[in-house]
Amino acid sequence: MSDAVVARIEANPKCQELKRKRSTFGWALCILMFIVYYGYIALIAFDKAFLAQPIGDGVITLGIPIGMGVIIFTILITGIYVRRANGEYDTLTAEILKESVK
Repeated sequence: MSDAVVARIEANPKCQELKRKRSTFGWALCILMFIVYYGYIALIAFDKAFLAQPIGDGVITLGIPIGMGVIIFTILITGIYVRRANGEYDTLTAEILKESVK
C-alpha cells in the first residue's frame, strides 16, 4: 500500500475506534486470564491441602478439575475473542479499507 492510503487509513475515525475496541477487549481478556491462571498457581503454592482433597472415594483430587477448568476457561476466552474478531473487527476493517482505498 502507498503511504497516502496508509495515512488515510490511520486518519479514519473507524480505525481509531477499531484500535480502541480491540485493545480494550484484548486487555480485559488478558487480565481475566492472569487472574485465573495465577490464582490457580497461588492456590497450588499457598493451599496445597485444599487442592489435595480427594473427590469421593477415588484418587482424583480437587486440583485436577480446577486445573481442567483453567484449560477450559482459556479455550473459551480464545473462542470469544476469535468470534468477536471475525465478526465486529473484520467488519470494521472492511469498512475502513473500503473508505480509504477509494
